[in-house]
Amino acid sequence: MTVDALTDVSGVRVGHATCTGGGRLTGTTVVLAPEGGAVAAVDVRGGGPGTKETDALDPRNLVRTVEALVLTGGSAYGLDAASGVMGWLEERGRGVRVGPDPSHVVPVVPAACVFDLGRGGDFRARPDAATGRAAVEAAAASEVGGRVREGCVGAGTGAVVGPFKGGVGTASTVLGSGVTVAALVVANAVGSAVDPETGVLYGELFQGPVEYPDARVHEAARRRLAEAAERNTPSPLNTTLAVVATDADLSKAQAQKLAGTAHDGIARAVRPAHLLNDGDTVFALATGARPLDPGSPLALNEVLAAGADQVTRAIVRAVRAADPVDGPGGAWPAYEELYGPR
Repeated sequence: MTVDALTDVSGVRVGHATCTGGGRLTGTTVVLAPEGGAVAAVDVRGGGPGTKETDALDPRNLVRTVEALVLTGGSAYGLDAASGVMGWLEERGRGVRVGPDPSHVVPVVPAACVFDLGRGGDFRARPDAATGRAAVEAAAASEVGGRVREGCVGAGTGAVVGPFKGGVGTASTVLGSGVTVAALVVANAVGSAVDPETGVLYGELFQGPVEYPDARVHEAARRRLAEAAERNTPSPLNTTLAVVATDADLSKAQAQKLAGTAHDGIARAVRPAHLLNDGDTVFALATGARPLDPGSPLALNEVLAAGADQVTRAIVRAVRAADPVDGPGGAWPAYEELYGPR
């Protein structure tokens, strides 16, 4: 049975550490690969990224697999969360073997951050190594194939998308070949996920028939958003992060292609995207359980298309799952608060 989440890729688990109260509105999300690691790659399209260990994922470089990925709030400060994940992995001998003893490992933990500084009221409230450790422990304790919490949790706790509250979303599909492709996003963008003229989510335009909001509902929502915007300081930086995972057997180069095409999913759901003050970053993970058809050089195409589709779906789910915030750091209404559920 599938749960329409990143965890539908067998062996992949997700854990959140959420930091709220006392001026905090931030957190960290860890994607934990099956023991032994998964092939990983990355593609960065935003002009203001905050990342760690992404060079190791270049197909020209040595490291082929990673044990975990970290998505975190706190801007560049929050990248410290990866240190807590590294320590947890080292204690279990999980990482790149660098010596004769099995404990001689260096865990390579790629990480990327979103800008959420000050959204809870305290600019200095941000994830640290302890937050990262809490998130990876939550992932390790989670049920394999279990549901993933969405909305204002983990790295999505302080996320916003345009004038709306953002958060974490996830989605998956199983292709006709039996290959699973899934995505998890942290939706936190300079651009908007909502058409300002109609109130419809851009991403839903790619998911079949659309029910447009009533004009009176939309007008009331616009007034509410304008009132909230007067209270908020415009954020100088934002970012959409994504992890696209599959059980297909991919090389690092193929995984990098998957990460690149998955950015199309962001561009469908957020307008504009990939700006200079975005840090849009997509990671790809491939567990290798299912080989692609060796007789078809284009067998990868359906995986690439599905990756972008699941990113779009995950962004829609992130925005719909978000709860409103009204606190010392600002006010961000939630989409379903203003427009109702689908």
